[in-house]
Amino acid sequence: MIKYILVGILFICWSIGLSQSNAVQKQIDLFSNSTYFESASISFEAVDLATGHVIASYNPKLAMAPASTVKLFTTATAFLTLGGGYQPETRFYLDGYVDTLGVLQGNLFIRGGGDPSLGSRFFEKRETVSNFLTDWAKSLIELGIKKINGAVIADGSDFGYNGAPGGWTWADLGNYYGAGPAGCTLYDNMVYLLFNTGDKVGDSTHLSCTVPYIPNFELDNYVVSAQSKRDNSYVYGAPYLHSRFITGSLPAKEEEFEVKASIPDPEYLLALELDYALQQQGVSIAQAPEGYRTFKRRRATEDRYDKQPFYSYKGKTLSSVAYHTNMRSVNLFAEQLLCLIPYEKYGVGTTYKGSEFVTRFWEDKMKAGYRITDGSGLSRNNALSANHFTAMLSYMSASRFATDFENTLPVAGKSGTLSRVCRGQVAQGRLYAKSGTMSRIKSYAGYVKSSSGKKIAFAIIVNNYLGSSSNVVRKMEKVFNAMATY
Repeated sequence: MIKYILVGILFICWSIGLSQSNAVQKQIDLFSNSTYFESASISFEAVDLATGHVIASYNPKLAMAPASTVKLFTTATAFLTLGGGYQPETRFYLDGYVDTLGVLQGNLFIRGGGDPSLGSRFFEKRETVSNFLTDWAKSLIELGIKKINGAVIADGSDFGYNGAPGGWTWADLGNYYGAGPAGCTLYDNMVYLLFNTGDKVGDSTHLSCTVPYIPNFELDNYVVSAQSKRDNSYVYGAPYLHSRFITGSLPAKEEEFEVKASIPDPEYLLALELDYALQQQGVSIAQAPEGYRTFKRRRATEDRYDKQPFYSYKGKTLSSVAYHTNMRSVNLFAEQLLCLIPYEKYGVGTTYKGSEFVTRFWEDKMKAGYRITDGSGLSRNNALSANHFTAMLSYMSASRFATDFENTLPVAGKSGTLSRVCRGQVAQGRLYAKSGTMSRIKSYAGYVKSSSGKKIAFAIIVNNYLGSSSNVVRKMEKVFNAMATY
């Protein structure tokens, strides 16, 4: 009798589990059958982390461009290879000597270590973003420098001068979210363009200034005033070129309306800003500041790096950078992390070396068929499937950095880029994930802590859908809620 009772209980439990599993599968099937996705590609997988059992799936091995969810691979690899406590280091060198009067007979070199936190708006208030430069200047003075007979030269050459990863489009490069990685970064490699707009719709606009000031910056301005209260402008321009043009519209009747754009040459700007900070502290400097990219063109020989170490500065920890990378989807942070991995391993911090490292790192941990070409997901050359994401997420869940990694993820209905997703629904507070959004691309990947106590790794990627991104998210929410009650 007891035997039959136990069999009955097992059957009931199996039936409940099946119905729950079918509920998730039913929702993804309904999602994929929507007219929004008649011409779309969809990849989905949900995995029970305790058992490895696939709860539901739809084209789980179909690799597509996933947009910003690529940042999960970047931050995961950074945690596993560098550790959460890793701090990028900026070092200072002299190619001369400091005499008894405190005069540096030579140049002061800033050797960039790829630190993305210098003057970042994610770590500093608006009025304190330049404090690190003042601190550097005071430290250099305390170490004996009172005058420089040479120049301040910023050197980010260890990270190369490619300007931007492969696959980034012309439409992205001039905008703040298209700021490329660099050995020397500051202010998120972002400049504020301040515009005064006209009183009437269609009136021309005027660029009043840039913050920070960028010498020789030229802007062809085609922006007009509009009734809309939004920034509908787009900046175009290549890395290292100080000539930009801007199109679109800005709200009418505005003074010093801010438009965020990428800094053309952050290496040079870092030298310029430190030069100014030193002079503000009373240090006279004989020659104009310069970036190493242009400085080396005038040199007959390559003499790096036989200079005298003088001072060093450590930036924010990897954990804190990774937090903002995923929570706020900061492209520059992701690209810097990607470059920092090979920089610390091999001394070369290029995007190519970083992408190569990440690709090889995951080769024996998941199925082939993936392609990673940048750290942020801005490149449409990336190709990943839902199965690739669940494999990586499963691996991270079992690693010693599981909690650190999970803490970087936005929470549905509560934080970061998911603050409006599933708000007031059953998945609120239960779904921890990174979102990905580009034109005709929407994706999410992360974890769900279901009401039954199960932990699920999941990913959903949709390319080439019809309609608006917001409507796609509303349809995805039904899938999220189904997982949250599994």
